[in-house]
Amino acid sequence: MSYQVLARKWRPKTFEEMVGQEHVVRALSNALDNDRLHHAYLFTGTRGVGKTTLARILAKSLNCEKGVSSTPCGECSICREVDEGRFADLLEVDAASRTKVDQTLELLENVPFAPIRGRYKVYLIDEVHMFSNSSFNALLKTLEEPPPHVKFLLATTDPQKVPVTVLSRCLQMNLKRLPLEQIRGQFEHVLKAEGVDADASALDLLARVADGSMRDGLSILDQAIAFGGGQVREEEVKAMLGVVAQDQLPQLLRSVINEDAAAVLEQISAAAQQSPDFAALLKDLLLLLHRIALYQASPEAADPSWSDLSPVKDLAAGMGPEDVQLFYEIALRGQRDLYLAPDPRSGFEMILLRMLAFRPATGEPEPARVPVSRTQPSAASAGPRPAPAQNTPPSGVKSAVAAGQDEPPRQVSESRPQGKETPDLTDWHQVLPRLGLGGISSQLAAHCTVKSWQDDLLLLTLNPTGGALAGTMPRQKLQEALESYLGRSIQMKIEVAETVEETPAQVA
Repeated sequence: MSYQVLARKWRPKTFEEMVGQEHVVRALSNALDNDRLHHAYLFTGTRGVGKTTLARILAKSLNCEKGVSSTPCGECSICREVDEGRFADLLEVDAASRTKVDQTLELLENVPFAPIRGRYKVYLIDEVHMFSNSSFNALLKTLEEPPPHVKFLLATTDPQKVPVTVLSRCLQMNLKRLPLEQIRGQFEHVLKAEGVDADASALDLLARVADGSMRDGLSILDQAIAFGGGQVREEEVKAMLGVVAQDQLPQLLRSVINEDAAAVLEQISAAAQQSPDFAALLKDLLLLLHRIALYQASPEAADPSWSDLSPVKDLAAGMGPEDVQLFYEIALRGQRDLYLAPDPRSGFEMILLRMLAFRPATGEPEPARVPVSRTQPSAASAGPRPAPAQNTPPSGVKSAVAAGQDEPPRQVSESRPQGKETPDLTDWHQVLPRLGLGGISSQLAAHCTVKSWQDDLLLLTLNPTGGALAGTMPRQKLQEALESYLGRSIQMKIEVAETVEETPAQVA
């Protein structure tokens, strides 16, 4: 006996076997059990969500030899013939192949005649939106008042193309895309019955690739079983789908956070060796940013299907919410324009370089954000405020990196201390707003406290929640800002450890 693909072998034959679409199953079951059947149904939804399957189960329920009910026996000759696609009173038509009005009229010629074997003659017209206007016009009158022994079941993926006159004559059933959990659950059920061993992480990946379609999901699962020689393993599934590079996305995003352009380009080059789908890679980057934003908003929003949560936690601690939102916006716009790039890789590189080039504009924090209980230093100890920087960029984003230049030099002549007076850096909460920092370097400073400040050596303690911020570029910009504020060169060292005092980030 020839092999039968999973999508056909596991096609539901009863309403109870349907995965998802509970709202449609309930409506049809009640209609069948209470004899409140409409003469025409329109099933709408994306590919692979169960439109044709539901129509066939409905046809079987209408004609089962044991009577009309929502639970056909599945054993009588009519039920078996429907399952095998050879029931004479079920006429399945592909509208795409019968667009001409003459073909539609030919189809409707037999409507007045009684069924050959069954209780009802059922017309199942798939992709009905492909009918021509003339074909729809030919169908209208029959569709509105068919003989009592006729039922019309129409299915379409594009209901917008179906004329309103047809929609008004049908009872419309809108089928939803299947959630990832339901597709994954069906995978587990099928594999257990088939005796196939599988990795849970591989099933998560396959369910996500199915994109809401059970038929597509089972087809991909079939391919994964064949590719793995009778097993479904994560590494093999990644290789089959060409998504090995997805594992490198957290590290790639860390390099963006650290403003390390060389590392970003090097990692993209390494990913390119695996011939990834850069459009899919960008989609996964958007998904990662979405998870980071959710976790920042509420850690309880983390979903078990995310698998390893540690990269999301680390990145959420090392990024400001405004940076996450800006990166997401850049990636989302880049996804729209990716096909316009000379090639997918260069388009992907430009999107990441754009993230490096722009940062949300950050003004000076209001003095009221400093806790009232904290001792306020004197004007002499706090040091004078530097004059505003020249060529201040407009409100929106800061783009010094985009121009390939350092930040505009700060005017420090008025802020330099007179004589040998050393400004007090120990009250970090007062000093930080006066450094004029922005972006990742500002986030780095906000997660620090001063451990010691002596003989031009500044020791900072970085709270572990901001450990991912301590890249080369943010450190360098923080030191430059401090030297500009002090008017001389200093040494700065940062150690990652639990802070004794509250950091400015924790106070905010």
